[in-house]
Amino acid sequence: MRKLLTGVLFAASLLTGGAFAQTGPLRIEITEGVIEPLPIAVPDFEAADAGSADLARSISRLVAADLTGTGLFREIPADAFISSAGDFDAPLQYADWKAINAQAVVTGWVAVSGSQLTVQFRLYDVFSDAELGGGLQFNGSTDTWRRMAHKVADAVYSRITGEGGYFDSRVVFVSETGPKNDRQKRLALMDYDGANLQYLTDSSTIVLAPRFSPSGDRVLYTSYESGFPRIHVLDVGKVKKTVLESGDGTMSFAPRFAPDGRTVVFSLSKGGNTDLYAMDIATGAQTRLTSAPSIETAPSFSPDGSRIVFESDRSGGPQLYVMPVGGGEAQRISFGQGRYGTPVWSPRGDMIAFTKQNKGRFHIGVMRTDGSNERLLTASFLDEGPTWAPNGRVIMFARETQGADGRAALYSVDITGRNLRRVPTPEGGSDPSWSPLQ
Repeated sequence: MRKLLTGVLFAASLLTGGAFAQTGPLRIEITEGVIEPLPIAVPDFEAADAGSADLARSISRLVAADLTGTGLFREIPADAFISSAGDFDAPLQYADWKAINAQAVVTGWVAVSGSQLTVQFRLYDVFSDAELGGGLQFNGSTDTWRRMAHKVADAVYSRITGEGGYFDSRVVFVSETGPKNDRQKRLALMDYDGANLQYLTDSSTIVLAPRFSPSGDRVLYTSYESGFPRIHVLDVGKVKKTVLESGDGTMSFAPRFAPDGRTVVFSLSKGGNTDLYAMDIATGAQTRLTSAPSIETAPSFSPDGSRIVFESDRSGGPQLYVMPVGGGEAQRISFGQGRYGTPVWSPRGDMIAFTKQNKGRFHIGVMRTDGSNERLLTASFLDEGPTWAPNGRVIMFARETQGADGRAALYSVDITGRNLRRVPTPEGGSDPSWSPLQ
């Protein structure tokens, strides 16, 4: 991560006025679900010269792919255009875009100088005859062109939805190969859309439950390298790991960072009992958070760090509970039929995503933090392991198909339950964890 960021130093500057100085009536409300995507035109970005043409087209195509991939936008094909976007600095011919029912137009300009790349863009609200926000410019190296495209798409998404974007982010997950009875697993890292895949471990040891740190520079995961489950911390930029010692004769698993990145909460099994513990990473000091004969696992912090949601079978079956960050009385929040597990607090703090098993089917669902307004977003033979996008509006999870040849794959779905999409990975994938925006 650190190495990558050193080479990807972006500078964003305003071309005209404040970035959000002007807002028009063009707006999509994500929480209401979108049945009819908003028509948007993304003409190929203008190239400063012939040497910039390929990247200009690639960047505009990736911006369009990001936006249409949300299910909120529908791209108008180029062969429907009446006129081109023309000179980036020339006034937009609104009438030509109204005639083909484009409600928004994204234009851009791309220049390559040696290994340096400059990308400018503007967003137009066609039916208001006005720009939506000011233009922005991104500078970086040519090998970071995908990140620049994602940043443009994030800006467009934010201006039209009023929500933060999530395209310039990454996902760490467990890459799976081989049959079910001999599955090889290794940690892998990719862009949110499956590009730029990088393996972080080999497949010599089973690895589980990778979890990004709040700053995105480290990953917690469980490894069976010693023969017993142990929590490791991986520096993503250096691909260097360390082991969080939990004591002889114990098994530690299901780790999760606190919002401050300095504390880890996890399950510790010793003496036949499994409870939740917190560990200060710098000192190794441990604090026991639960003390019950039941199994307590899958902890996840609230964004403000004041509470922890976790899974426990203390009521006779797996259910979800919330307790103060320092431990103490826990409040049960799930009461529906079936078994609940793998709760994850939304980065917005307003909802908790979970896995539910009921009547032979698995579901990914969301509920408010008090357990009310439960909604199931998916259903299949096996859906599990939700993780939130940085803006708290999209969830990624793993789905495994039935049978001896069943294969695990990653999917995403928005919080309305619409726009279920498979995330491309070269091999099977499970247990995703979404990074913050880079």
